[in-house]
Amino acid sequence: MSHVPPIIESCAALLARYDVLFCDVWGVVHDGRRAFPEANEALSAFRAQGGTVILVSNAPTPSENVARVLDEKGVVRDAWDRIVSSGDLALSHIRARGWQRLHIIGPERRDRAFFAAVGAPSVPVADADAIACTGLVDDRNETAEHYRPLLAAAVARGLHLVCANPDLVVHVGDDLLPCAGAIGALYEELGGEVFWAGKPFPVAYETAMESAAAIRGGALAPDHVLVIGDSMRTDLAGAARAGVDALFIASGIHRDEVMVEGRIDQRRLGRLFAPGSPGAVAVSTGLRP
Repeated sequence: MSHVPPIIESCAALLARYDVLFCDVWGVVHDGRRAFPEANEALSAFRAQGGTVILVSNAPTPSENVARVLDEKGVVRDAWDRIVSSGDLALSHIRARGWQRLHIIGPERRDRAFFAAVGAPSVPVADADAIACTGLVDDRNETAEHYRPLLAAAVARGLHLVCANPDLVVHVGDDLLPCAGAIGALYEELGGEVFWAGKPFPVAYETAMESAAAIRGGALAPDHVLVIGDSMRTDLAGAARAGVDALFIASGIHRDEVMVEGRIDQRRLGRLFAPGSPGAVAVSTGLRP
């Protein structure tokens, strides 16, 4: 049996088989600049028919800030019920561990909601209880390697690093930029301990399950849940770990690997879905009704 999922043009019939969607945000409902109108339509129609949509985002910011950004980009409120953000997961972990003094790596202006939620200024590594990373300070001119000396010093002190966005890269329009996950990966390579606050790690979909169950008034059967995402490493691997089905959106982060002139290339798709890779029940160029 082929490991390569079937290509579908319309997603409505597939979505109708499920009660709950765990939907990625960046690359599925917007491209970093504007919403995808067809994704708005598909998710709104699913909810109108009684479905529940949990947006599961690796954005390193509290969920209320994710909602504000979605509004700005034109993602309609009818398209979702609740948001699970990596920012909230990271902040919850920090509070649970009781860490008061953090060295924070990230662009404070962009991620000011996270910095504000921490409740204290960033301190030098030498004085820190732990490190929190929301991203690279200058993701257009830096790579994770710029942070190697700082990370090595933190590893030497035995500090934990809380990665508030496990993504390695993200498309912003046509640009591919590094994310906090690249720093987290280097920290582990150096021997440091990382708490990954998001997909594909269990905390993301476990929290989404709890949110959906609270909305629907009872526990969920895994076969009633569908993950929608554009990343093999985060969305589809996370779905596999959670034991739920997945719909792969080809026009997102892997578009240069699987698409030619706006269409999915079957041979390229086969290489991406080689044996041993996470599976999907279907693939589509975009989330559309």
